[in-house]
Order: sequence, then structure tokens, then C-alpha cells
Amino acid sequence: MQNITESLHQLASVIIQNLYNTQQNNTLNTNILRWCLLIFFISQFSFAQDSIVLDASVSEKKMLKFEEFFFEAITEKAINNYQKAIDYLEECNTILPNNKAVLFELSKNYYYLNKTPEALIYGEEALSQEKDNLWILEHIVAIHKKNRNFPDAIKTQKIIAKKFPKKKRALVFLHLQNNDRQSAIRLLDELAEAKMLDSRLRAIKRSMFPMAKTRKLEAITQNTKKENLKTLFKKNKSFQVLTKLLDSLDKENDASLLIYSEQGLSLFPAQPIVYLMNGKALNKNKQFKKAVESLQNGIDFVIDDKALTNRFYNELIKAYQGLGDSKNVNKYQKKRK
Repeated sequence: MQNITESLHQLASVIIQNLYNTQQNNTLNTNILRWCLLIFFISQFSFAQDSIVLDASVSEKKMLKFEEFFFEAITEKAINNYQKAIDYLEECNTILPNNKAVLFELSKNYYYLNKTPEALIYGEEALSQEKDNLWILEHIVAIHKKNRNFPDAIKTQKIIAKKFPKKKRALVFLHLQNNDRQSAIRLLDELAEAKMLDSRLRAIKRSMFPMAKTRKLEAITQNTKKENLKTLFKKNKSFQVLTKLLDSLDKENDASLLIYSEQGLSLFPAQPIVYLMNGKALNKNKQFKKAVESLQNGIDFVIDDKALTNRFYNELIKAYQGLGDSKNVNKYQKKRK
């Protein structure tokens, strides 16, 4: 039941956003938007069906007002008006305090506003009412990741993995982001024994070769020309050869940067430099939306490297400029400073 509700929720969210972006005085789209919001509203209440009950202390009139405010909050969140959504949710909280669905929605809206302390407080309050709720647990992991608090993200993800073993895969990436290579390797071995490695994790496992081999390959590739690097990369698919090749292609503005960076993503999905080069290549090809996605995925793997982080910010600024998104351009310009 939870999976069906979640799918309905996600489908309605996508439709709402697309219709909102294109409605522009179109009566038909406006009506469709209202119906989709109704579906969205139902999916929200399916999640919260055990939370929202008509208590004897709450009059029917107040309960209808609660539902109206909650519906408005969902509507505003769907069109990215997160502060307005919070205002409506606070009205809900006044009528029916400490409702799980309201607390969860408050947490999500604060998260979207990058107000993570408030997001965490409301998320934990919602979780206290249902300790094993997957949606809330995964949301709390996302908050910790946004705060770059990987130890707490790992603790919460372990709780998820106990009930949903396949979710243990996400711990590999969290260990790598926490700069704990040994824990990642141990977990990869454990997942391999359980035959739970997907293609991305198998690629990560292959990429963790001994340092001696790394030094040898560095010596081989020193001062090697671009074409020789391409040949060498075809033979051994090493990360060291790839980084030199990508750097060479980037400096020479070579169109094949996109091809080799995409190969790198499949071979070395935990290496931030590959995502950076892929984002650069996509920006050069004016594929700005894909560039944002790749850069956002890669920046999570950057550990205590301000120079590399700023290189990601520079490319994100270019991508958002290409999309005409001044809000995010300003956001990353401030982060860069």
C-alpha cells in the first residue's frame, strides 16, 4: 500500500509542476491542475491516514479548516512556494497540534528552503510518532547529507537497512562521502557475498585497486600525449589514465570530453572529478539541465577540498545561467565567495 501511495504521490507531483509551468491563462490546464492537486492531496492523506483523525476535541468545522489549510500547503509546495506552504501548515498545527503529516510536511518545506536545523527538528518530531517510517527516515538522511553530517546519515541509513536490506547499498556512498574508505570496502565485500552488488557498486569495487598499481600507472602516463592516453585508457581503464585524458581533452576543448567523461561515470562513480568533467562537457554542449544533475551528484563526493568545490560551483553557475535560473546563479555565487 505504501509503494502505491508513494508512486501516486510522485506522479502527481511531476504532473503538477509541468502543468504549472505551462498553464499561462489556459483554462483547461488550470482545471487539470486542480484535479492533479486533488490526487496529490489524497496521496498525502493516504500517508497520514493514521495521523489525521477527527478527535472529539476538534469540531467538524475546525477539521474542515484543517483540511483546507493542508490542501493549500500541498498546492504551494508543488509550485515551490515553500514559505507560503509553511504558513498554511502552521495554521494546521494550531488546529491539530503535533500531527505527523503536518510535521513531515513542515520538515520538507524547511529542507527545500535550506533551513536544515528546522527541517531536522520537525523531521525528528514526525519520526518520534512512527519510528520505522521509511519516507521520514530517508528524508532525515537527506537532511544530514545536506549538512554534510555523514556520521549521522550513516546511523540513520543503517536503521533503514535493517528493515530494507537492499537499502544497505546506499551506505557505500555515505562511507565514501565520510572519507571512510575501509568501511566502504568492507561493506562492498559483504554485499558481494550476498550477491547484492549492482553495476555501479561493482564499478566502485573495481576502482579501489592498491596504491602500488596507482604509482606504476602514474609513471607510465607521465608526459604521454592525448592520443596515446586514449589508447592506454582503452587497454586498462585506469582512473589515473582517465584523469589525465580528461584534463587533456578539457584544455584542448575536445568534443570527445563528453564521451570519455560518461565512460568515467560508469567506471568510477565515486570520483568527483569525473562528474565535474562531465558537467563541463554538458555545459559546452548546452545540455544545462543534465549538467546540473551530474554536478549535483558529484559534489557530494568532494571531501574537504575547497578548490575542487569551487570548480563545481563555477560549472553550476554556468549551467544555471544557461537555464535562465537567476535564483540558483546567485545562490552558488554566494557559496563560491
